[in-house]
Amino acid sequence: MTDDLGVSHGTGTPALTAVADHQSKITALLAPTPVAAKPLADCLGLALAADLAAPISLPPFDNSAMDGYAVRSVDLAGATREQPVRLPVHEDIPAGRVDAPALQPGTAHRIMTGAQMPPGADAVIPVERTDGGIEQMQAFVSVQPGTHVRRAGEDVSAGATVLTAGTTLAPAQLGVAAAVGISELPVHRPVRVLVLSTGSELVAPGTELQPGQIYESNGLMLASAVREAGGEATLLRFVPDDVDAFHAALAPHLATTDLLITSGGVSAGAYEVVKDALTGTGVEFTKVAMQPGMPQGCGRYHDGVAVVTLPGNPVSAMVSFEVFVRPALRAAAGHHATRRPVRQATLVEPLSAPAGKRQYLRGRFDPATGTVTLQGAPGSHLLAGLAKANCLLEIPEDVTELAAESAVDVMLLD
Repeated sequence: MTDDLGVSHGTGTPALTAVADHQSKITALLAPTPVAAKPLADCLGLALAADLAAPISLPPFDNSAMDGYAVRSVDLAGATREQPVRLPVHEDIPAGRVDAPALQPGTAHRIMTGAQMPPGADAVIPVERTDGGIEQMQAFVSVQPGTHVRRAGEDVSAGATVLTAGTTLAPAQLGVAAAVGISELPVHRPVRVLVLSTGSELVAPGTELQPGQIYESNGLMLASAVREAGGEATLLRFVPDDVDAFHAALAPHLATTDLLITSGGVSAGAYEVVKDALTGTGVEFTKVAMQPGMPQGCGRYHDGVAVVTLPGNPVSAMVSFEVFVRPALRAAAGHHATRRPVRQATLVEPLSAPAGKRQYLRGRFDPATGTVTLQGAPGSHLLAGLAKANCLLEIPEDVTELAAESAVDVMLLD
């Protein structure tokens, strides 16, 4: 397998594909996934397919924000610890009670957090500001109208849009949907991805290595990245460097796959099985103006399943996934937020980069100081540095030198 770090491009060498052009091409391969209604418990991480309007107000009724006593604020005027106001307690109102009688002047109802305010009461005095009496209570402070009262609709008004289409449904979003009485939501189906690792030298982790063998890691890494991005991943490992074996491995999965991702076998050397197998099937191969990750490919396998071919070196494969595949997966699955957040950071040490290729360098971003430190050597086979990184520094094609304390864009990975 050949090095994918790139070579010098002189006269007569085909032009490299721009990163943005390859991004657009891959995104265009994936059509929006189907929409179906799912129970809230099955919606975590999925994208909402339509705006959600609240059928009720939230809260749906005035309720107490504290354990204490429902009172008329005027009845506690002038109350102090030295001169407390004494009121008889006529009722207990736990959360869920709906038949509490109206509060009469000069009385109090003991009330619990979340319980509906009784008619006639306009405030709650916390139990901590009283003597906690059961039949009669002493209030040590005065209160203003509305004190410790949650008003109906102060969070959400009935009919208001609480979630918009494209929202990624995290716990808070599912919580608000449940709170307004929604039991299921229309969501996009995740993209179904088949991850295929090729290489006669690959063996499963946990087995004893024989001479010339290496442990397969790209498939697991990429399948995990697909799932982390919200997709469904099926992993096919240890497909040998054989064209017939490649096609045979794909065949049972084509009807249930939206996207095939391969790693390796796309460079310029011999035994590039992915390139050999996919040439002439509708997949095109190119060299992208980036480092690492220059050899790339994409297209449709016999006009059917979308295909993205990634380089075989581990760092190249993961950088390529983050730059090209992750945004496309999330866009097809209906997410508004398709790209990782980008922040500007201050470079701790100087760096140099070759002209004409966008550089993606592993880094460690410190949000407390706003600085970023490079992680690991630049080789695209050096995976340990990527494991320590929490960002990728993005160096434009026309930048060859950056001094320490220069500003640089970083793509946050976690």
